Amino acid sequence: MRIAILGINYAPEPTGIAPYTTGLATGLAERGHQVAVLTGFPHYPQWKRSKEVSAFRSDERIDGVHVRRFSHSVPHTLSWRGRAAMEVTFGLQLLTSRWGRPEVVVFVTPPLLAVAMAAVRARMTWPRPAIGILVQDVYSRGVTETGAASGLSARAIHAVESFAVRLADGVVVIHPGFGRDLTERHGVEAHRIRDIRNWTHVDHPNPSASAAFRDAHGWSHDEVVVLHAGNMGYKQGLENVVAAAELAGRSGSRVRFVLLGDGNQRADLQAAGAGVGALEFLSPVREEELPAALGAADVLLVNERPGVAQMSLPSKLTSYFSAGKPILAATDEAGFTAQEVMASGAGVRVPADRPDLLLAEALRLGADRALAAKLGQAGRRYSASLLSATTALDSYEEWITDLAESRRRLANDAGCRGAPGCIGMR
Repeated sequence: MRIAILGINYAPEPTGIAPYTTGLATGLAERGHQVAVLTGFPHYPQWKRSKEVSAFRSDERIDGVHVRRFSHSVPHTLSWRGRAAMEVTFGLQLLTSRWGRPEVVVFVTPPLLAVAMAAVRARMTWPRPAIGILVQDVYSRGVTETGAASGLSARAIHAVESFAVRLADGVVVIHPGFGRDLTERHGVEAHRIRDIRNWTHVDHPNPSASAAFRDAHGWSHDEVVVLHAGNMGYKQGLENVVAAAELAGRSGSRVRFVLLGDGNQRADLQAAGAGVGALEFLSPVREEELPAALGAADVLLVNERPGVAQMSLPSKLTSYFSAGKPILAATDEAGFTAQEVMASGAGVRVPADRPDLLLAEALRLGADRALAAKLGQAGRRYSASLLSATTALDSYEEWITDLAESRRRLANDAGCRGAPGCIGMR
């Protein structure tokens, strides 16, 4: 089958949506499908395009996938206006490029504005391909929960998201809560929504490699290492971790908070944490090094800004579960992140704005080895039972096939209508 996947994030971006879009494309190609990806140039999580890349467009073949990249603006500061400019410029690239003649087009959102623009084009194409939308974040929730938009602008974003998802023949969500949101707030019929979980794309840590990673970074064996791995953006609210590290320093606690990764808030966090002995920043590691980094920690941390609850599900959780380490979630009790951690049995939760409780739970998990091992084992069981790449790809292939077959039936019925003696395909 000819399949086009349109999304702004793709390999070699190491975190966020890119590993899943890449895994979907390469997995379908390995199963014999003709897959083309229309994407942007790498820019995440550092929110900066490499100076070595100056092309307006490029074409390459990676792991059996035809990858076409488009230039687009990248916001230098956190603002809705800058984000909108990035999405619109990417959307204009999609509107003015050749897609080939795919039987199915899968749009990955975010970026919502680009997806809405391109979905209109797909609807107007003849013969029209089947249209699927893969929702990684509920955009309208995001702008309100982070305070990026309110009032008229928030209502406009909600209207665009509702319009876009209703254009699709089918929608995939990565968490059941997203599906409920699309049905209740966006008017998408429940039968058009499927739940397909993001999968674990990181190997289990090798104990020897993890021990070497810990020694190389000077982390002693009598201190509790609490590791955040991934994006350092606004919605992560990592100022809470800086505050916890400051408390640890003042109390003399044997704990080290490590922020590994990049993002548009990293420089501000480094400035806020300057001189804090219990806080350390590490640059992003290569994907093959990530298991060792996760395995070197005693506790794996997911932190969200207060109020962030139902806009997204952090992609780092799939890697955390696989690592077999206890998870400490500083997040909203009613949020999807808290629900996921509690459902897995792999961790504990504290409120998102209580650095004192964050520190206390980190110390407890570091001291109680039996509890830490129990939580880590639960995470691995959860990963093995629910977050398999093979299961996810089977589900995606079935979904895409169903979209194509449904579209063919509709096209045949439309072409047959009015023809003498034709009963169509029902």
